[in-house]
Amino acid sequence: MQQINFSTTQICSILVCQLRQIGDVLLATPALELLTKKFPQAAIHVLTEKKCAPVLENNPFVRRVWAIDKAAFRHLGQELAFYWRVARQGFDLVVDFQQLPRCRWTVAFSGAPVRLSYTPPWYNRPLYTHWCDPLPGYAAMAKASVLRPLGIEWAGEKPLLVLSAAERDAATAFCNTYGINDNDILVTLDPTHRRPTREWPADHFGRLVAQACAVLPQLKFVIFYGPGELPAAGRTYEIALQAKTLRERVILPESVIPLRLMAAVIGRATMHFGNCSAPRHLAVAVGTPTLAILGATSHGWTYPSPEHRHVAAGLECQPCNRNTCADIRCLSELKPETVLPLFLEHLQTMGRKR
Repeated sequence: MQQINFSTTQICSILVCQLRQIGDVLLATPALELLTKKFPQAAIHVLTEKKCAPVLENNPFVRRVWAIDKAAFRHLGQELAFYWRVARQGFDLVVDFQQLPRCRWTVAFSGAPVRLSYTPPWYNRPLYTHWCDPLPGYAAMAKASVLRPLGIEWAGEKPLLVLSAAERDAATAFCNTYGINDNDILVTLDPTHRRPTREWPADHFGRLVAQACAVLPQLKFVIFYGPGELPAAGRTYEIALQAKTLRERVILPESVIPLRLMAAVIGRATMHFGNCSAPRHLAVAVGTPTLAILGATSHGWTYPSPEHRHVAAGLECQPCNRNTCADIRCLSELKPETVLPLFLEHLQTMGRKR
């Protein structure tokens, strides 16, 4: 690891490149906080994709977000002109967390005296002045560990999403619409994932919802889903509602909930439960306890505290981190009856603390 030696006053402007996914951008926010603590006078800019930009709204550690809207680029020249415009803002430090082609164009155009990333393959090394291997462990810590050449160490900083009063009011209005009140035990549920090796079967989610509601009469669930994910969420809903008495206690919104409203509703919940995807990181960022189902994913995505737990089948092949698998036993064989006791114990323990 190459240590960078300079006065903190030499760094007045910083660009951080983290394009996607939504959860990964959120997991980069501890690094933004750490950079601000190290360089309090510096203006921090973030290069990300348009769909991820909402998680950075109101973030006190971000001066400007440069949102890439691929649909707005009519040709490559227009796209490169955008990266040139971003890069030529006079940054003293560029931190690249991904080394994707669009990041590399921006790094190359910047000419920043310090261009920091994780250890790159040989063909990318001319783009960077400094690098280091990320440390193993919690994902936000691993990302922040790339900053070690700057003398920065992660000290437990959580992902951060700052909700406005209006957004909290909107979450209250959402809950009122569906008859959720302060006497209810609200659990937000994320039963979808774009990768089959990380998606617990919808039937399993639906059965667990029905079983949990049978134990706790105050329990209510709100099912979240993203674009194109209604079929999986709908299947969970259908299985849960085989118990006809649950119709008022299991809520499937008619349309996709905007990201920040989703975060605000999660902020009102006693617990968030679901697959390993962006909503569990939103929950950490707004202070709501979580329980996640892990398939191919490692425990490195779980924030290290008692409020945040995960459950896995514990097969020898886990975690494989694969996106495809011919026999996803790690998820199919993890039955709702196995998960239910942990779900109830975590829900009741965390409910007493909130």
